[in-house]
Amino acid sequence: MSAMTGWRVTSGNAEGPVLKLSEPVSFWGGIGPDGRIIDVHHPQHGAEVTGRILVMRSGRGSSSGTYVLAELLRLGIAPAGIILTEPDGIIATGALVAAELYDVHMPIVTVSEQDYAAIEDGVTLSIDMDGDDAIIALG
Repeated sequence: MSAMTGWRVTSGNAEGPVLKLSEPVSFWGGIGPDGRIIDVHHPQHGAEVTGRILVMRSGRGSSSGTYVLAELLRLGIAPAGIILTEPDGIIATGALVAAELYDVHMPIVTVSEQDYAAIEDGVTLSIDMDGDDAIIALG
């Protein structure tokens, strides 16, 4: 098992299989109420995000994605965690709203491009916080 260090955007711990996206997905209009990618133009259309560690370079989309992510978290159909190469205010705000309103926490972390490239689709990984750092263990 190998590990890497990322930067904490939101707090929480998670473990699950990776869903590495070839393109960012918008939570508004991109993720459906069944926790699957519903954007018919997305290369991974139909892929389930629920309980997975969603890995993508950046976020995409409308500020309404904040509300959608918070609702996915409230309903228990959100990703277990999100790994990005660039912080995204819309995604972070959705997770922060869910933590404040529903006491549901989902870690969001950023990693370097090199570490991003080392994460493979389908592998199981865990995210554990250590101050401002996130320890990402690949299993």
